[in-house]
Amino acid sequence: MKHKKMSWLIATLFTSPLIVQDVLAQEAAAGDIQQVNVTGIRASVRNALAAKEASNSIVEVISSEDIGKLPDTTIAESLARLPGLSSGLDRGNASQIVARGMGPRFIGATLNGRELASSEPNRAVRFEQFPSESLSGATVYKTQQADVVEGGIATTIDLQTVSPLKTNGRQVVLRADALYYPLAKDIQGADKTAPRVGGVYVDQFANKTIGAALAFSYQDQPAIQKNKRHWGFNETNSVDVTGDGKVDKLPWGFQDEARQGKDKRGSLLGKVEWKPNNDVQITADTYYAEAKIKERGLQHWVDGVGNWDGGNSANYSNLDVRNGYVVGGTISNASLINNDFIYVQDTSVAASGLNGKFNAGEWKIDADLSSSHARRGSAWRDLRQYANSSVPVTWSFPGDEVQNYSFGIDSGKVSNFGAPSLYIDNDGHVKDKLNAAALSASRSIDSSVVSRIKVGVRATDREKSYHQTTWTLQPTSAIPASAYETINVDGYPAFIGLKDWDSTIASAFGGNAFNPNGQKQEDWQIQNDALAGWKVKERSTSAFVQGDLDGEAFGKTYRGNVGVRLVHTKQTGYGMQSINGAKPTATEGGTSYTEVLPSLNLIFNLDEAQERQIRFGVARAMSRAPLDEMRSSRNLSVNTDTSQPVTGSAGNPELKPMMANQVDLSYQWYFGKGSLLSAGGFYKKVSRYIAIESDTTVVNGRNATITRSVNGEGGDIRGLELVYQQAFTSLPAPWDGLGIFSSYSYTTSNIKEQTPVNDPYPIEGLMKHNGGVTLWYEKAGYEARLSANYHSKFARNPTWGAGQLIMNEAETYLTLNLSKQLTPNLQLRFGIDNLTNQKAVYTSANIPGQQEVTEFGRRFNLGLTFKL
Repeated sequence: MKHKKMSWLIATLFTSPLIVQDVLAQEAAAGDIQQVNVTGIRASVRNALAAKEASNSIVEVISSEDIGKLPDTTIAESLARLPGLSSGLDRGNASQIVARGMGPRFIGATLNGRELASSEPNRAVRFEQFPSESLSGATVYKTQQADVVEGGIATTIDLQTVSPLKTNGRQVVLRADALYYPLAKDIQGADKTAPRVGGVYVDQFANKTIGAALAFSYQDQPAIQKNKRHWGFNETNSVDVTGDGKVDKLPWGFQDEARQGKDKRGSLLGKVEWKPNNDVQITADTYYAEAKIKERGLQHWVDGVGNWDGGNSANYSNLDVRNGYVVGGTISNASLINNDFIYVQDTSVAASGLNGKFNAGEWKIDADLSSSHARRGSAWRDLRQYANSSVPVTWSFPGDEVQNYSFGIDSGKVSNFGAPSLYIDNDGHVKDKLNAAALSASRSIDSSVVSRIKVGVRATDREKSYHQTTWTLQPTSAIPASAYETINVDGYPAFIGLKDWDSTIASAFGGNAFNPNGQKQEDWQIQNDALAGWKVKERSTSAFVQGDLDGEAFGKTYRGNVGVRLVHTKQTGYGMQSINGAKPTATEGGTSYTEVLPSLNLIFNLDEAQERQIRFGVARAMSRAPLDEMRSSRNLSVNTDTSQPVTGSAGNPELKPMMANQVDLSYQWYFGKGSLLSAGGFYKKVSRYIAIESDTTVVNGRNATITRSVNGEGGDIRGLELVYQQAFTSLPAPWDGLGIFSSYSYTTSNIKEQTPVNDPYPIEGLMKHNGGVTLWYEKAGYEARLSANYHSKFARNPTWGAGQLIMNEAETYLTLNLSKQLTPNLQLRFGIDNLTNQKAVYTSANIPGQQEVTEFGRRFNLGLTFKL
C-alpha cells in the first residue's frame, strides 16, 4: 500500500496545476532577478538546466556542484533520480540503469563520447564504478542524433571527466568519510564501519596552455546482506496430497543466507590537455577502476520437499494450499544442508584515449583514438555438509515478504552434520577488449537554414570471451569438530561455520584447492565447462553527416539538427557443440548487417526570450544483441529417427540488432533560473526484439527445435514524462534557500518476454510508474537534500544467465544528505541512504509465494571535504 500512495503522491504533484500556480505567479511578479554567483546545490541545478536548455536534442543533464562534487557517491545514484530513469541494486548500491521502460540491453554508455568495455557477460555497464571524484557530469540523450555513437534505443548516457583547462586556477579537493552499517549487528563477525576517501587535483601550467587533472577514490565497503529465497514449485510431477481431488504443487525447497565481507573499490583518473594556441588542442586521458570482493556467507538449503510422483505424500501435514500451490506446511523427512562459503570476485575496467582538435581554415577537425578493457573473475567456494538424517521442517512462504520456517534439529550443532565436501562452482572469467578510432570535421555555413555541417567516420574492433572451471574436492584429512563454531544471525536458525576458513580449508584440502590448473574433474563438469565457454568478435564501421538547424518559421525561431548515421557490423561467435552427450567440438557462426539511422531534432521557441519551447524528435535507433547471446555454443539431442527434429539449447551468432522507429514531443517552460515545468511524450516502435524461445531452424540438414535467443516481433513502447523543478529565490529569507526537483513517468508496452510461459512478463525494465521528489535547501553555508524515489514493479534479470527473469517488486528509496561549511575550505557532511530500510523483493514465475527477499539495510556516512 505504501508504494501505491507514493505513486499517487508523485502523479498528483503534476496533474494538479493549482499546487504550483501561486509559486509561479510570485516568480513572474518578481521581475528580473539580479545575477549572483551561486555555488553548491543551486549551482548544480542551474548548470544542469542551462545545459539541458541549450541542447539541440531532448536530454537530461547532471552537473557537478563543484570540482569533485557530484550530488552522490557514484554517478549511478544520480542517474537513477533523473526523469524516466531508475536502477537495479547490487549489494545495496545503484548499479545498472533502466530507462523509459527498457532494461540495460537498451542503454548505450560512453565515457567522453567513447564506447566502454564491460565486465558483465553482455554489454551492460555498471555505473557504480564511476565515483563522484572522477566525473564532472553526465548527459543522457533521450533522442537520437547522428554524431552520437549508436547503441541505445532507450538512451545513450555519456559520462564526462573534468576538463582542466576550463577550470580557473589550481584546485585541490579531498574527501574522507566514515561509513556505518547497522545491519552488521545482526550478522556475527560482520564489520559495522568502513572508510571512504577520494580526491581530485586540477592545475594549469605554461601560461595556461597545459592543464592536468588527477582524481582517485577508495572505498572499503562492508558487503552485508540477509536473504531468504524460495526455489520454485514442482509443476509437472505433483499429485493430490490433501485428498480434495486437486493437484497440490509442492515446493522444490528454499534457502536462507547471511553474508558479510569486504567490497573494496578503487579508481584512478589522469588527464592532460595541451592547447598551445587557438587552433590546436590535444587531450590524453586514462581511467581505471577495480573492485575486489571477498564475502563470507552461510546458507541453509532445505531440499527434498517436492513430492515427485507422490512418493513422499505420507510425510506431509498441515498443508497451506493457495491456488494449487502449497505455500506452507510440515514435512517429516526433508534434507537439510549447511553451506559455509566464500565468494570472490575481481573486476577491472580501463579506458584510455587520445584526442586532437584542430582548426584548418573554416573546418574544425576532431580525431580520436581509444581503447577500453574489462575483466571479471569470480568463484563460489562452498564447504557443503548434509544433515546426518532426514529433518522435520515447518515452513510458511505465502508471499508479501512473509517467509517463516523452523527445523526439527539444532542446526548450530556440528555433530548433527556429516563430513564436508568442497565445491568450486564456476571459477569463471570474462574478458572484453574494445578499440576504436574516430574522425570528424565540421564547419559553419553562413546564410543558410543549416548553420553548421558535421561529417565523421568511426571504426571499432571488439572481442569478448568467457571460460570457466568447476571441480569438487574431498578432504585429505578430517576437519575436527573444534574447527567449527556456532554462528548466530538475528531471525535465522543457527549455522555452523569454520572459525578460520582459509587456513582450515588449506589444511584439509591442500594449498592449491582454489587453483583451477591440474584439478581432477568429473566428466559432467568437464562437459559443462566446455559448453559454457565462448568468444565473440565484432567489427563495426560507421559514418554520419549532420546539419545543425537555425532559422525562423511562422514568426518563431527554431533550432535543432538533422542527420543520418550509416552502420555496418560483422560478427562471429565461437563455442563448443555437443551432440547426444558426446565430447564437445568447436563450432562457429556469424552474420553481418548494415543499418541506416536517420534522425531529426527541432526546438521551436514560443517567445523571444526562448523560455517556452516545443521540442520534437524523430529517429531510427538500434541496440545490438547481448554479446554472450551471440555465442555459437550448442548442446543438442539428435534422435536416430531422421523424421524427428533435433532438440537442444544454443547461443545465436546470427542475432541482428533490435531496432526502433521513435518519436518524442515535449513542452518545456524555463520560467526562472533553475526552474522548469515540462511535459513530454514518446513512442517507440521496436522491431527484431530479442527474447529466448524455442526456435525452429536447420542443423546439418535436419530440422531442429532449439531454445535460444532469437529476433522476434517486437511491439510498441509509449510513455509520458512530467518534470517540475524550481528554486524559490523570490521567497522571503530564510525560505529563499528552498528548492524542489520532481518528476513522474508513466510507461506502457505490449512487448512480452517469453517467460513464464503461461503468463509472460512485460518487456524487461518496464516500470509502469516511476518518479521522485527531491527537496533541497542551501543558505548561509548550510545544505540539505531529502530525496524520495519510487518505481512500480518491473521485470529484471539480476543474474548472469540470459532469460532468468524475475519481477522486482515496487520500491521506494529515501536518502537524506546534510552539510555545513565550517570554514571557506572545510565542509562537514552527514548522510543516510535507504532511510526506511527498503528491502529488495523478487517474485518469480508470477507466483506470489515464490519470492526472494534481500535486506541490505541503511547506510550512514559522516565526512569532511577539504578544498584548497
